[in-house]
Parts: sequence; C-alpha cells; structure tokens
Amino acid sequence: MRIQENVSLKPYNTFGIDAKARFFVHVTTVEELVWVLEQENYPEKLILGGGSNILLTGDIDALVIHIGLMGKEILEEGRTHTLIRVMAGENWHDLVLWTLERNLGGLENLSLIPGSVGSAPIQNIGAYGVELKDSFVSCEAVEVATGRKRLFSLEDCRFGYRESFFKQEGKGKFVITSVTLRLTSGEHQLRTEYGTIADELEGADVLHPTITDISNAVIRIRQRKLPDPAILGNSGSFFKNPVVDKGKLAEIQKKYEQVPFYSISEKEVKIPAAWLIDTCGFKGMRVGDAGVHEHQALVLVNYGHASGKEILDLAKKIQTEVRDTFGISIEPEVNIL
Repeated sequence: MRIQENVSLKPYNTFGIDAKARFFVHVTTVEELVWVLEQENYPEKLILGGGSNILLTGDIDALVIHIGLMGKEILEEGRTHTLIRVMAGENWHDLVLWTLERNLGGLENLSLIPGSVGSAPIQNIGAYGVELKDSFVSCEAVEVATGRKRLFSLEDCRFGYRESFFKQEGKGKFVITSVTLRLTSGEHQLRTEYGTIADELEGADVLHPTITDISNAVIRIRQRKLPDPAILGNSGSFFKNPVVDKGKLAEIQKKYEQVPFYSISEKEVKIPAAWLIDTCGFKGMRVGDAGVHEHQALVLVNYGHASGKEILDLAKKIQTEVRDTFGISIEPEVNIL
C-alpha cells in the first residue's frame, strides 16, 4: 500500500472523466483502511468504490481512498434462506452471478447494475421492482473520524427510494466494509411484473422461469437500453424517478393522456423520469461530447472528452426544462463532486 500523488481518476469512474486526485491510495484490508483514516497529514479524505455513481466536476484536492476489500462467504445455509457476507470491493454484478450459480434468489432483478457492493447500501440500489433493502440484513462500516468499526442493521440504514442513512446524516462519516444479505435457497419469489420482464420471458419462450432466466431477461433488457460504460462513459440512471401526488398526475394527464406511472400508495405515484426527459425532447441530444443517450433518456453520456462540468450543465438544463414543462423537480441519482 502506497499513497500516490496527482493520480488520474479516469480509470476509477464510469463516466471516464479525467479529473485528478491530489493524493490516492488503494486499500485491500480493513486494517489498511483504518490506518489510512488515522493519517493526520491528509485532513480531507474521499472514499471511492466502483465509481459508477459519481460525476467528477473538477480535480479532487484530498486523499482519495479506493476500496479494494474482496471476498464472499456463506455464513448460514438453510432450507429456505441463506445468509451471505460480501466485502465492499466486490463487483456487484459478479456477486449476482455468484449467487445464481448457487441457486440463491433475491438479486436476479438487480443484474448488470454497475458499481461495487460497498456502494449498494448508500444508494439502496434498485431495478425492476426490487431494491437492496429487500435482501439486506446488515453492513459493517468504519467510522471515518475515529476508525471504530460499527454494525448497521436494516433499521439503522433507514432505506428509502435511492436513499439511506449514508446519504443523509451519515454522509461522508462512514466507510462500508462488508454487507450481509439474506437470500432465498428455495421457493424463490420471482418478480416479473415490473417493466418488460414478462414480455422478455415470453419472447424467449420461457414459460416457467428460474431466477437465472429472470437475470438473463434483465441483462438483455439493460444491454438494449443502456450503454456499456467501458465503451461509452456513463453512470447508468442519472436522475431519480420523481414521486408526485395523484393531483399532479391528473393535471399532467389533461395534456398527456398516456403518461406512464406506477402507484406507490393511495395518494402518490412514481412517474418515469425518462418519459419526462424524452417528452421534453432531450433523448439523443448532444452538446459537444456531453449528451443524452439515444435509447434511454435517463442516461447522460460522455462521448469521449466531456468534462464533468459540461455534463452537469446539461443535467441542469434538463432539470429546468422538466420543471418548466411539468412543474416537477427531478433530482440527480448520482453524487456530484
């Protein structure tokens, strides 16, 4: 382990932004992490995981700590459920594939989500009707200020829609080192009603889907809609889907009868941000090397040499247009640094 100076973060963020870290270190054990956090010569510290949920708008004048904690293990194996513990540096999609190989269910709808396991609780990642909190048991973390280890329960994390304690009161105060999940070992509860999963399965003549069939369907859908960050820089969904009351929905329906929505309570619905952005005419728009993906309006992309500021300016333009057109504020899902 060596602390380096003036390191490009281009390989460490999926947008491919060429910002520099004043100092940079890669840690592979919890002990190394604690040691680095205790170094008083670097008062400003930034934790970096898979880099899939950040937009760098400039150089980072801090010590960037890249989390490389690896390992997966089965803690408890039962007839109906199995507990697993996964270290924070593991790739999320690789974990999903690992669970499928062992016939463990619960993560199949979350296939092909970019990023690391340690970032998953921060964002409460979700897709196709499933969220991390549905399988989450606990996570271990290190407190940045003291180096102390702490265990967070499901209740402690206060998960919400793309929200958690770690994005609110705990933001920047803890480094997640491992996550424990409770997965199904048998009698899997398949979720096929969200999005086009059912249509995808029908098109593949899958009448009695397994969890692997669900995963494969999700992967095919995502690959058609979303660009590969290794080819075209992006961070997946840039904006959260806004939640509005049914009065606002009725107001929009007067002009846009076909507005899609998902009921989340008796009084509220979720409207896809992609539809709002597309309806405002942004899908496929390009400003220099910053753009909106041609197949998915929720994804902002870097066509090669866009700066983080250029992508942020485009995001702000989209927010303004959506607010002026629909009276709805859409919030970024990514962390803007």
